[in-house]
Order: sequence, then structure tokens, then C-alpha cells
Amino acid sequence: MYDSPLEALLTVSLLILSVSTLGLVYRVIKGPSTPDRVMALDSIGINLIAITAIISILLKTDAFLEVILLIGIIAFVGTVAFSKFLQKGDAIEYDRNS
Repeated sequence: MYDSPLEALLTVSLLILSVSTLGLVYRVIKGPSTPDRVMALDSIGINLIAITAIISILLKTDAFLEVILLIGIIAFVGTVAFSKFLQKGDAIEYDRNS
């Protein structure tokens, strides 16, 4: 079924990460507070990076490396924007002088 034990391990890891991501989606929807939802969204970004990396290893290609970097950048910017929104009440400052 699998060529090597590594492929079996990666497949099991992919399944575990997928179930974890579904749990995090539930936390985003039903989270008790906004910071919990932000942390769940950040964790979803990390899980998406891991899932993409595992798929890249299983397919024996490096074509997804740019996608991994892009997901990481978008997850980071999203987390910073949400944190700024929670701290100040707005994510974008229009007045640069203050």
C-alpha cells in the first residue's frame, strides 16, 4: 500500500492535522471570546502550512514552497491586523500625524 514507512507516517500526520483544523474551525465559529478566535485563525494558518508541506513531501515536489511562504505571510499579517484591531479598535490608521 505504501512504499515506505515514512509515507504511512506522513499520511497519518496529514489526517491528524486535518482533524485538528476542523476543530479549530469550530473554535473560530463558537469561540467564547475574540482572542480565542484570533488564536484559532492563527493556528489554522500554521496547520495549512504543515498540510501543504506534507503534501509537497508526499508528491515529491518543491512546487508548493512558494505557496507555503505565501500562506505564512498572509497568516502573519492577519494575526497582526487582528491584534491591532483588538488593541485599538481599528486595524487601519488613516491619520499618520497622530
